[in-house]
Parts: sequence; structure tokens; C-alpha cells
Amino acid sequence: MKRIFVLLLLAVAALMVAYGIITGVDKYLTVGRMWETPAVRPHEQALLIMEDGMVPLNGGEAILRATKGDELRSPIPGGDPMPIKHGEKLYFTYCTQCHGKYHDGNGTVGQSFYPLPTNLRSEKVQSSPEGILFKAISYGLPEGRQPPLAATISILDRWRIIAYVKSLGPRK
Repeated sequence: MKRIFVLLLLAVAALMVAYGIITGVDKYLTVGRMWETPAVRPHEQALLIMEDGMVPLNGGEAILRATKGDELRSPIPGGDPMPIKHGEKLYFTYCTQCHGKYHDGNGTVGQSFYPLPTNLRSEKVQSSPEGILFKAISYGLPEGRQPPLAATISILDRWRIIAYVKSLGPRK
């Protein structure tokens, strides 16, 4: 009986020490506790008024996605060398790993794919409308290995890459 009483007394003492440590940490620890941090109360202040032009009313990714590829037109004027030069830099940043530095689908990553990535200088690609290529780059190809890059590359930069690829012409 004495043993049980001593064990019970030790257990109560251990619980008291643990409780003291926990409350001491809560009271004296410099790290903010959840009940001490400022709460977010969205309806206590007036809502901000959005400036005109913040939400696009025309254009934007959703409209491009919904438009058929045949109907999309590049905003880049034909024959301008600057977007093509910029598109070349973008191609070597985003596309060369799969399509290769010779645009033939034999990039270092692309060699492991089956089927191989598209040869961008093929007659099929070079004769495709720009809008079809834009949709393929932006939203991927379900039957191929082209990943969707709409979240990675801006809209204008995708058009620049297409201008560069189209400037190459078909391989002879």
C-alpha cells in the first residue's frame, strides 16, 4: 500500500512539474502564441476599391483558350527582326531541352520520350497556322509529349517563340 501511495505521489508530482513547464513556456516564451497574434477580420475595414483596368475585360488567357486555333492571330508584326531575335533566346531557354538546338526533336530530355518531340522544321509544323502552334505550346498536346506552358511562358513570349520557329522555314 505504501508503494502505491509513493508511486501515486510521484505521478502527481510529475504532472505538476509538466503543467508548470507548459504554462511557463506559454507565459514566458518570446515566440508569439496563436491567441496573441493579430486576427484577420476582413469586414472591420472598408473594402478596397479596385482601380479601372485591374480586371481584364477583353483578351487574357481564358479567351485565348476558348478561341479556336485557326482563329488566333499573332500580335507580332511580320518581318520585324526584334521579336524573332527575342523568340530565339526564349526558344533556347524553354524549348531546346526537348526539341534540340537544331529544332529536330533530339534535345537531351526529348531523346527519352516516345514518340520523340516534334521536328519544328518539318513541313507539318511550318505550314501550321500560328494559332494552332500557340494552342499547342500553351495548353499542350494530349496525344503528344508537349507540356502546357501557359503558366510558365507569358502570352507575348509564346508568340515570339512561334515567330522564331516560323522564321526557320522547313528543313531542306
